[in-house]
Amino acid sequence: MKFFEAVANVFRIPDLRNRILFTLGMLAVYRLGLHVPTPGIDTGKLEELFRQNQGTLFGFIDLFSGGMFRRLTVFALGIMPYITSSIILQLMTIVVPTLEKLQKEGELGRRKITQWTRYLTVILALVQAFTIATALQTGGNGIVIHPGFGFILMTMISLTTGTAFIMWLGEQISERGIGNGMSLLIFAGIVAGLPKAVENIYVNVFVTRQWNVLQMIIIILMMVAVVAFIVLVERGERRIPVQYAKRVIGRRVMGGQSTHLPLKVNAGGVIPVIFASSLLTFPQTLTQVQFVKDNAYLSAMLRSIQHSEPLYILLFIVGIVFFCFFYVSIIFNPNEAADNMRKYGGFIPGIRPGKNTAEYMNKILTKITVVGGLYLAILCLIPEIMISGIKLQHLPLIGNFIDSIPNIRWLLDGLNVNFYFGGTSLLIVVGVAMDTVNQVEAQLIMRHYEGFTPRAGRIRGRRTA
Repeated sequence: MKFFEAVANVFRIPDLRNRILFTLGMLAVYRLGLHVPTPGIDTGKLEELFRQNQGTLFGFIDLFSGGMFRRLTVFALGIMPYITSSIILQLMTIVVPTLEKLQKEGELGRRKITQWTRYLTVILALVQAFTIATALQTGGNGIVIHPGFGFILMTMISLTTGTAFIMWLGEQISERGIGNGMSLLIFAGIVAGLPKAVENIYVNVFVTRQWNVLQMIIIILMMVAVVAFIVLVERGERRIPVQYAKRVIGRRVMGGQSTHLPLKVNAGGVIPVIFASSLLTFPQTLTQVQFVKDNAYLSAMLRSIQHSEPLYILLFIVGIVFFCFFYVSIIFNPNEAADNMRKYGGFIPGIRPGKNTAEYMNKILTKITVVGGLYLAILCLIPEIMISGIKLQHLPLIGNFIDSIPNIRWLLDGLNVNFYFGGTSLLIVVGVAMDTVNQVEAQLIMRHYEGFTPRAGRIRGRRTA
């Protein structure tokens, strides 16, 4: 009952109502781009090409474009060029002193970095559009209706303009709407396929009868359990207690308060998964090159890191854990945090300020980062196992023995279940939904309304009836 009352309160506040309606309007405009195709493409033959290359880089890009890359619409590149540009500039802040200085200058420095991100996004979009147009034209199969320089130029202009427009939409949502604009655009692209997934489940259960009702119930319960697992871990954090000593400044006593430093279990979010998936899907794209097809050694090596292969699973887990540590080392520096804490008279009870504090925080951060990396790996491997299993029978020496065990065929070959929301997409959907709801709830509490959850309550100190 409180939830519906909170939803009603959202539309009673003019400013919050306008922000939500503006966000929904911008998302509707984004979805309209799905129906504006790039000129000169045979969409039917392009769909067939994507069906043959589901595990390659093309399928990975298609996920973040909401299916638009599969149809090569004007929004085909989606938000990927902007994400790539943001990651590149974020990584460069470590090695380029100018960017590091700008990042510490506050709002003015962030605006400058954002401007450079836009320029880099356009450059990357032009390069990607040129590569796509050239590949489609030289690949044959009749995908390009009228090959030539005109097609390449038109494709570059169309796709780059679409990417720039999507970037503008995301910035407008962040500024005038509710939630993070770029994340909401990815969220909308993934969720748009939910009706099709429900239709597929209905067809498999009641039309073709490939599944029985019990299997459908197990799949639904599995999805609910995975969502609950994501919510539990995403909200998890390790709170390090911090005590600030009292200081007398003039006639005022400052400090003397107890607080905590929150360290999230999954501080990297979905970024480590994107990095690891990108690295492992890129070699699969090379299998379409004729030189690789003709080379028996390269073909065998690339087949060993295909989806569901043991080496792929191992590299995927190692890649996720590695990029978790890599990303966390960028966004959080224990030495800098310890120095800032000491400057303001803060300390962790029982730990000496300075170097000991930094080592203590680094030790805790290492433990929770390992847990966060394993959580992401498990989350992404669950749908992989349900769909196609783990090909342990391909292992040398023990493969034949494993293949002879009849009770683990489900693990080797999978359950052939089309688990629509994979690990990456499900993490994005749940994470973005939680962040958006938290922002709406914060707006409600700020205006002395109750939030969505019972623990949100009203603002502390305000009388309730």
